[in-house]
Amino acid sequence: MSDGLRPARPAGGPDAYVTLVTNADFALGARALVRSLALSGTGADICVLHTGGVDAASLAPLADLGARLVETDLLPTSAAFNAAHARDRLHREAPFTKGEKPAFHTPLDNFCKLRLWQLDYDRAVFLDADTLVLQNIDRLFDYPEFCAAPNVYESLADFHRMNSGVFTARPSQATFAAMMDRLDAPGAFWRRTDQTFLQEFFPDWHGLPVFCNMLQYVWFTLPDLWSWPEIRVLHFQYEKP
Repeated sequence: MSDGLRPARPAGGPDAYVTLVTNADFALGARALVRSLALSGTGADICVLHTGGVDAASLAPLADLGARLVETDLLPTSAAFNAAHARDRLHREAPFTKGEKPAFHTPLDNFCKLRLWQLDYDRAVFLDADTLVLQNIDRLFDYPEFCAAPNVYESLADFHRMNSGVFTARPSQATFAAMMDRLDAPGAFWRRTDQTFLQEFFPDWHGLPVFCNMLQYVWFTLPDLWSWPEIRVLHFQYEKP
């Protein structure tokens, strides 16, 4: 395994669903996600990246559900980068206008998501810990890198931006190195952390159907788009259950 990652056990196959937990609250959400993946009948690995902010008691239920736990360090970013993306400063410079992030939201931790590209899998599908899988989505492993659904909130104008709560990837040390070269450039400020960075790093990203990452606000703002039979992944991107 690469620098910065410490897996609890070897990979079980070439494909994996990957999520990230950075504290006990997100670990609780990940329990629901991991269980939903298991109930979907997937044969892929379920891999949970976790930082030092998660205690052993919060991680144990994930292992009991069959998830592979991989401990990760924070990215080796500069002091200036860390200051620019600290919670208070980022929320002041780029306030959220569509909903409220919970108190346990820590923007700087979001960049640990990029360590997915260091994992020992051929194909990966990333899912935020505040998502639920409602139908089997194994077909996403056949999608190319990089696919993500549009960041739909309230109008068609939202379709030009991607949401990084669900995406397809091909782990690669070369890709990870290229990301690190670009991420912490002098004066770098990624308004929506990993999401803004990934959209710039993959400017030709392929669009997934909105049903593969249905944001909770669509229920209120675009009700004609909401269709329970078609939703495969439900994403509580702001307020959590």
